[in-house]
Amino acid sequence: MFTKTDQELEKMGAKITTREIQQQPDLWKEAFQNYTNKKSEIDNFLEKVTSTYPNQKIRVIFTGAGTSAYVGDTLRPYLNRAGDTSRFVFESIPTTDIVSAPLDNLRSEDPTILVSFARSGNSPESVATVELAEKIVKNLYQITITCAPEGHLAKKAENEDANLLLLQPALSNDKGFAMTGSFSCMTLTAALIFDTSAEDKKSAWVDTMIKMGQEVISREDEIQAYADLDYDRITYLGSGSLSGLTREAQLKVLELTAGALTTIFDSSMGFRHGPKSYVNGKTIVFDFMSNDKYTRQYDVDILEEIKGDEICKEVVGVGTSDDNDFSGKNFFIEAGDKDLPEIYQALPDVIFAQTFALMNSIKVNNTPDTPSASGTVNRVVKGVTIHDYE
Repeated sequence: MFTKTDQELEKMGAKITTREIQQQPDLWKEAFQNYTNKKSEIDNFLEKVTSTYPNQKIRVIFTGAGTSAYVGDTLRPYLNRAGDTSRFVFESIPTTDIVSAPLDNLRSEDPTILVSFARSGNSPESVATVELAEKIVKNLYQITITCAPEGHLAKKAENEDANLLLLQPALSNDKGFAMTGSFSCMTLTAALIFDTSAEDKKSAWVDTMIKMGQEVISREDEIQAYADLDYDRITYLGSGSLSGLTREAQLKVLELTAGALTTIFDSSMGFRHGPKSYVNGKTIVFDFMSNDKYTRQYDVDILEEIKGDEICKEVVGVGTSDDNDFSGKNFFIEAGDKDLPEIYQALPDVIFAQTFALMNSIKVNNTPDTPSASGTVNRVVKGVTIHDYE
């Protein structure tokens, strides 16, 4: 797909999505530079919040809808280890949950930083979540991480002192149906903000991540070999932040094939508890393997178990080679570092998943740029009624 001409891709209805997946390593470089340029402003904002409440932990709520919600699901486990948990409590709550049951998710007395992830910033739930938080939470601060400077959330944040606006690279505002660069850039930016690791390490990690992403793209023939197998079910597994990533990986397949292929996601450990029943002879299973030596054992265990069961079409480990590797098929990204933290590993992994979903869209004779022929699912969600809250 990545070596085809624009004209060839246009005939397939795949030019936009293909190029937006392909450009992500360049966008990560730009997103990192944007973070570096804004670091003093970011640090001052967080220091202002925490110094105002020296004896309280601040709730940090990562929120968004769909793919934007999965940004928070991917971030939270890693930040519970690498974030400043002496000052912050990290949570991931979708806007759809907040809007439908605000008092289940917002507490008036708790100092809160609402971190809104949004490609367009115009989704009804995103706008309503901000409005509800401003009504309910007495001590509210906001970080708006969005890809569209003209969007509602960006415009709103521009002149609010308690709202830090962090715009993503212009090309991360995906024009295709499926979110790709928007997901990875927003994830990277938030990870850099709240990761307390030494700043000099972050630069090296991002450089490694960029090389890994470029390598995945260059090895599309190997991914195509998996897509050419005979299957109609796809499973994504992982642990920690890579478990959060499985939600986004499976969503890409659902979106780009318009549901023609069924998918499931779970944690490596949780899969045995019923969801494993999904696996049959026409299922392909992928596990995003952790670089944490302890956690990786559980990823390898489930891979070996499924391989030994001989119940699926194929089972594949995805990630970086280490001392403990799966004995079966692996897509090891050679540019990787076995010490690369999981949140940075997640982004080359998601390029693998996006590419696989793109290939599956073509396989089922769909058009990736406009996959919902019925028009019942849209790039920016429609048909949402936001009811008045008093």
